[in-house]
Amino acid sequence: MMDAAVQAFHGAWALLFAPFADYAFMRRALVATLALSLSAAPLGVFLTLRRMSLLGDALSHAILPGVAIGFMLCGLSLTAMAAGGVIAGMLVAALAGFISRATALKEDASLAAIYLVALALGVTLISGHGTQLDLLHILFGSALGVDTPGLLLVAGVASISLVALAAAYRGLVLESFDPLFLNATGRSASFKWAWQQGFLMLVVINLVAGFQTLGTLMAVGLMMLPAVSARLWHDTLPAQLANAGAQAMLAGYTGLLLSYHLDTPSGPTIIGCAGVLYAASLLLAPGGWLPRVFTRGHRVA
Repeated sequence: MMDAAVQAFHGAWALLFAPFADYAFMRRALVATLALSLSAAPLGVFLTLRRMSLLGDALSHAILPGVAIGFMLCGLSLTAMAAGGVIAGMLVAALAGFISRATALKEDASLAAIYLVALALGVTLISGHGTQLDLLHILFGSALGVDTPGLLLVAGVASISLVALAAAYRGLVLESFDPLFLNATGRSASFKWAWQQGFLMLVVINLVAGFQTLGTLMAVGLMMLPAVSARLWHDTLPAQLANAGAQAMLAGYTGLLLSYHLDTPSGPTIIGCAGVLYAASLLLAPGGWLPRVFTRGHRVA
């Protein structure tokens, strides 16, 4: 009996913990993914509350030309690509807002048009000045390849985002749930614009921090999938924020383990795990399908 328990313990250790205990690159990947989960998932919750879910996807594609220009100038320099991504993301957000004010197009339509052009431009630039491997690395990332500078970037962005969210929490809640009250406070249009741009800056820097681990195409997944799932489980905002962060961390941990044991790409595997949690939420959460079916059945009975 004792031998069986010891063997079971060793088996569980080898499966669940040994990769992180034995390899520094796995520890760096885990810390980076957990830090990104803590900062990106709460931002996704506020994006869904503000009905801006597609904005995250648009901005994740929009940063690609900036990343590509940084790559063209400095190669695979994390600093250059990150700076280029931040600049490109903010320019695209500002340009979409200008187009919506100057023309009959709404902001979501202008964003959709701009991010498609930005994605095409970014892929063209990288393909013309790098190898196929460089393109795949930038588009899909490699959490297992996170180095010390990359880890410091993610940790710094996560720290700044959490502090900024804590400081702006009350204003974000008011803007999300009662924008009319916020308008009644007499804030100027320039103040509201600055507030909006500050929030978008947080979204952009989290997407830029995530592109090394998850790629520019996948970075938004860890931001939006846990946030959407959390809304199915809870009605209160603090519970949604905690649930989204927990789901993102679970997806990151599980995805890294599966990527290590099955030799699959780390970024898509992490997002696939987040997708599995989303599917489970659709079925089992209080706002999901099965509880609603049972509730309707009880009402009919």
